[in-house]
Order: sequence, then structure tokens, then C-alpha cells
Amino acid sequence: MIDRARLVQLRAIEDERFLKIHPKSGELFNQAKKNMPAGVPMSWMSKWPGAYPVFVEEAKGASFIDVDGNTYVDFCLGDTGSMTGHSPTATVAAIKEQVGRGLSAMLPTQDASIVAGELAERFNLPLWQFTVSATDANRHVIRYARLITGKSKIIIIDRCYHGSVDESFATLDKKGNTVSREGNIGAPVDLNLTTRVVAFNDLSAMEKAFANDDVAAILMEPAMTNVGIVLPESGYLLAVQGLAKKFGALLIIDETHTISVGPGGMTADLGLTPDFLTIGKAIGGGFPTGAFGMQQHIADSIKRLVELEVIDTGGIGGTLAANALSLAAMRATLTKVLTKENFDRMIKLGDRWADGVEKVIAKFDLPWTVNRLGARAEYMFSTITPKNGRQAADAGDFELEQYIHLRMLNDGFLITPFHNMALISPDTSENDIDSHTIAFEKMCSELILV
Repeated sequence: MIDRARLVQLRAIEDERFLKIHPKSGELFNQAKKNMPAGVPMSWMSKWPGAYPVFVEEAKGASFIDVDGNTYVDFCLGDTGSMTGHSPTATVAAIKEQVGRGLSAMLPTQDASIVAGELAERFNLPLWQFTVSATDANRHVIRYARLITGKSKIIIIDRCYHGSVDESFATLDKKGNTVSREGNIGAPVDLNLTTRVVAFNDLSAMEKAFANDDVAAILMEPAMTNVGIVLPESGYLLAVQGLAKKFGALLIIDETHTISVGPGGMTADLGLTPDFLTIGKAIGGGFPTGAFGMQQHIADSIKRLVELEVIDTGGIGGTLAANALSLAAMRATLTKVLTKENFDRMIKLGDRWADGVEKVIAKFDLPWTVNRLGARAEYMFSTITPKNGRQAADAGDFELEQYIHLRMLNDGFLITPFHNMALISPDTSENDIDSHTIAFEKMCSELILV
């Protein structure tokens, strides 16, 4: 459907337009290259389309302003980190107050108990611990799972994402073997020593993965998000939960992205009872933080197996984990921002965004599909809704994605990087949604013009 020669021409137009409207970002980029590789503070920022990344001056609510004075409707929202909207008023007030009262003391604050109670009520796991990121939370629960079960292997889902957890950078080769994922940097050991990979929604493969009785835990998102939205088939997650129990493995649910479906994520919506639950990003309003919850029997096992004398040297925790500032941010965000009322509105607007995109796709008969996950939605370059990570990955089109991201950026819309996903915040408006639909329709009309 897409003329590749025309796509190259359109990309050249947007590349030139980008340079014209982002000159100050270009100046800052040239300065930044002197002291940062590729001119960016984190390597993956160099993957944004355009001659250089846009430098942000200010972000508030559902929009941000760059150093050139351009204003954008932000549907990326820090890839969930700012799902609450940038700098929500309640979170900012709590952070300002706590800054004057102490940042980190390696001792608990009252906020810790309040936040733990809030998370326990939302996710129905009674006991909680806090980290600096969701990645840390995943690392910690994997260690605990191996300790409790005495087993070594971690099952992960093909093309999954759990931050920079070593065990998760594995995939399946054409013969179904567990191998290192492309781009994996400096793996400490062969991935088949630590990990067993299965495809999402494949229960028979999941059961076969337990054949050697060496699986400590299953680590999974209840719906895949980072390779694109892939939803679980009816009954799949409860069946996986049953298999974990049957084979003596622990189930770890990572709700960091899937909290977009509501206050308790998919765990609450589907009535799941994982042994561990991990989460980060959004629960701190964008402030770096993470948390993991556990069932009582897990806490009892940990207490029995970990000696108090060496509890600080076992690879769990960190000097800044559970710091007072992050807990103040979490308390305010959970109790005043990520509320049911806000979720109801966000999900309604997420459907409005998806409806608009679907109408445009149908109008131009594009072979694309739209997937929804509460306040999150995305379009993929496939007529068939993917059922697993491999199908989602195969639906990717890097050249087309790069053009779409650059075109929408130049038009004043930021969508989640590296795929075509939108996230809705409490501050997103109907006008934001409808303006995007208009811009998306104009872009698509030019893409298919013969």
C-alpha cells in the first residue's frame, strides 16, 4: 500500500522541516556531542527520528515546550513515567514539601506505610517493598524466587520487556531454542543458562517449559506492551497461574505498563493472584521509583531463609531504595492522581483516540490494525491482531515508523518511541485527541497518494 520511493521523498521533506523549526535544539545538540556520546545522556535517545533529539524546555500536564518554543501534545508521556501528566500538582506539592524535610535517611517514613497500604488494596498483595526502579524490583524478586524454590531457570515471554533485567534479554531462534536477543550488550552468561523463553498465549509451550523441574519463576506482563500491544487470550493468564502452582514455580506479574487499564492494573481486573507483583514509573508521577508486592507465604519463606546478620549483602535493596522523597511522590500520586475517576476519563479518551485512528485506517483501506489497553492504544502495520511477540515484531516497519514519528513531531504530536503508541494522561483533552486524528488523516492521505 505504501510507495517506498514516495516514502523517501516525504521523509526528506520532514527532515528539512525539522531543521527549520528546531534550530536551538541543533545548537544544543552540537554542544552536547562534546561531552556525551552521540550528544545524548542515554544511548537510546539517539534513536529518535530527525537530525537530533528535540531538547525540552518545560513539560506540564499533557504537553511540553521545546527550547525553540514549539508546543507539543504529548502522547508519549515518558513511556508511562509521566502517565499522570507532567508534574501533576499534587505530586509536585508533596515533593516540594519533602525536599525541605529530608531526601534520604535509610530509615522509614510514615509515607512508606501509607503507600504500601494503598498498593496492597489496589493489587490484593498484602506486603510491599520499595526500590529505585521497576528494573530493580524485577531483579530482586527473581533473586527471591531462586532462593525460595531452590531452582535456577526463569521463564520469560518472547520479545518481552522488563527493563534491563539480564534474564529477560532472550528470544527464540528458528528452532525454538533460547538464545540471546539481538542488541543484547555484554551478557554475563549464555541466556540458556538462566532463562527459558516461551511465546505469549501459548499454553502448551508454557507447560513444556516446566519439563526439567528447574523453573524458579515466570516473569511476565499480563499484556505485552514494549513490542506493541499484545493482549492475552481469554483464560490464558489464569491458566499460566495454575501451571506455576502445579510445577512449584512462582508467578511474577509486571504491571509497570499495564496499569493503564485501571487503578489495580490487569491483576485486579482479572482477579489474578501472583506470588509477586512489580511496578514502577507511573506510581511516582515520573519520579524514579519502583515497588514489589508479595503474598504472605512468600514473606514467611524469605524471613525463614535470610539471616538478619547478612540481610544487607544479599543483592536486595540499595542505598537510595525507599528514600523519603520517592515515597512522598508515590503517596501523592497514588492517592490524588491515579484515581478511579481519572482512570475512567483517561480510558474514555483512549478509546476516542483509537476510534479516530481506526476511522482513518478504514477510510484509506490501510492494512493496519489498532489495539487498546485502557488509557493506552496503538496502531500496528498488520491486518491481523498479533497473538504473540514474534507476530508483533514482524508487523514492525522501521522506515515507516521513523517517518510517522518525525511527521507527527513536526506537526506537534509526540507518540511513544519505536512504535506507534499513544498514552492518555488525566490532563489530555478531547481537543488533543481530535487534533491528532486530523493530523493523522492528513498524513495518511499523503502516504497513499499516487
